[in-house]
Amino acid sequence: MSRKYPRLDESSMQQLESRIPELAARAGLAAHRRALQSFGRVVTVQDDKLVELKSDGSFTIVKALPPALKVRPGLVLKRRPKRTRP
Repeated sequence: MSRKYPRLDESSMQQLESRIPELAARAGLAAHRRALQSFGRVVTVQDDKLVELKSDGSFTIVKALPPALKVRPGLVLKRRPKRTRP
């Protein structure tokens, strides 16, 4: 059985779309917490470092990362072709 949804006007659509960042942030936090509960650890980035967080609150710095690369909007980056080994 299919549901019938009300038609949305432009302002209703914009209002719903404005909530996307908040909903995405909540979903990300919930996923982080579920992973921490299920596996006891999560790997994340904090202050240009790759960090393993543990469920007891401790953490281990796995690796220092290079500074973030700033790019201008609209820039298209292309990957190099994969090199084959002889």
